Amino acid sequence: MIGPMGNRPRIGIPMRIELATDRFYLSRYYSEAVEAAGGAPVHIGLIPNFDYVDAVVDGLDGILLPGSDSDVDPLRYGQQPHPELGSVHTIKDETDLLVIEAAERRELPIFAICFGMQVLNVSRGGTLIQDIRSQVKDAIKHEQGVPRDRPSHRARLADGTKLSSIAGTLDAAINSHHHQAIESLGANLVATAWATDGVIEAIEDPRPDRFIVAVQWHPELGWRDDVLSQRLFKSFVNQAKEARASITTPA
Repeated sequence: MIGPMGNRPRIGIPMRIELATDRFYLSRYYSEAVEAAGGAPVHIGLIPNFDYVDAVVDGLDGILLPGSDSDVDPLRYGQQPHPELGSVHTIKDETDLLVIEAAERRELPIFAICFGMQVLNVSRGGTLIQDIRSQVKDAIKHEQGVPRDRPSHRARLADGTKLSSIAGTLDAAINSHHHQAIESLGANLVATAWATDGVIEAIEDPRPDRFIVAVQWHPELGWRDDVLSQRLFKSFVNQAKEARASITTPA
């Protein structure tokens, strides 16, 4: 029998890598936000081996794709590197894509944040704007700096979407820490939020039987006090809990 702690859905979170020291790492806020929402965070090492990733994901109920201080390799979406492209961590790109593929096969709930949203879009054949400042006309400031949790601009949310249902509003104040953005959307993905300069701030899979929601901002930074951040994590963890229950409940 599954005990009280066993009822917590297991949420896999791929780690990030510090190349200078060869250390895997992950900001504490992702795991804290998942735990506060009722989930059990499980860190996934950046080991781009199909068998390893498949074995880890096989015991999970949902995937959280976190942000990163690096960029997706543009060769993965058919572009040459822009002069303002940031660092590229191949081991991270490869592992994240394997995690996404394993989660997709199992139809697990996915919540993606910042870089996570971008690599999710690339995994489905979409492309990215490699540098907002030089490629988007009249762009607002999308790299706000510190304090990182401060909402620095507003976003317009599309009505009738999973995101707007979770948020309970069509207008949100959000933080901003990115220099890349969605260009063309991947398969079975729609844009669900935009900044005033037209930059896409959220995407999701519109199919009713799939929970795949992605945001360009960082709700993990506001998990203690921000209502929208709390709703996003709670909704995601609840979806993972339902997925877990459907497997553990006898027919």
